[in-house]
Amino acid sequence: MTKQTSHDKGDMTVREAGEKGGQARKEELGPEGYSKLGKQGGEARKQELGPEGYSDLGKQGGHRVRELVEKGKASEGEE
Repeated sequence: MTKQTSHDKGDMTVREAGEKGGQARKEELGPEGYSKLGKQGGEARKQELGPEGYSDLGKQGGHRVRELVEKGKASEGEE
């Protein structure tokens, strides 16, 4: 991996800086804060898509889960 550095900022990559910031945010918010943040994001997405679009999005996820369950059952039968 190529390091993206600045001459006076040290030897931290962009990825490392992101991880460091993510860890700091995780410690700052805690589990309850992350839950609240997720709910806010879900509500924003619902407003963006509207009730019908949000429902369609959920159905897409359900189809994917069904496919994975069927694939798992099929592989168990092959043993």
